[in-house]
Amino acid sequence: MNFSDLHAGQVIEHGPVSLTEDEMIAFARAYDPQWFHVDAERARAGRWGGLIASGWQTCGLAMRLATEAVLSDSESFGSPGLAWLRWPSPVRAGDQLTFRADVIEARVSASKPTLGIVVWRWRLLADEGREVLDLEATSFFDLGPRP
Repeated sequence: MNFSDLHAGQVIEHGPVSLTEDEMIAFARAYDPQWFHVDAERARAGRWGGLIASGWQTCGLAMRLATEAVLSDSESFGSPGLAWLRWPSPVRAGDQLTFRADVIEARVSASKPTLGIVVWRWRLLADEGREVLDLEATSFFDLGPRP
């Protein structure tokens, strides 16, 4: 998608995607080796009743889906950050996750007319509608001449 395709009130959905237990454990071993992500036996006896994916892996899945749905081949060049990030419920192996983005604002910067700014809320929803990720992101788009 291009910046010009985005507008306030727009809803974008993409997916689903899922993780295997092996993918969850491999990611967690490398980046978030807390016991409830890597130790199946201990996790079964813990608060979550089994292994759960790292929230950071969940963010990575959302980024992949946002890129596939919108950002790939667009004028997007980065983000100044997030207003908030929440993980309302855990992701488990086999959950079918769908990306939903609600465009809050899409505007051209008043001071930099070659800068497009999109503020959007990203959510990942499990197959039964359970929310597993909720964040508000700002994305920048280069509206100058393309090489």
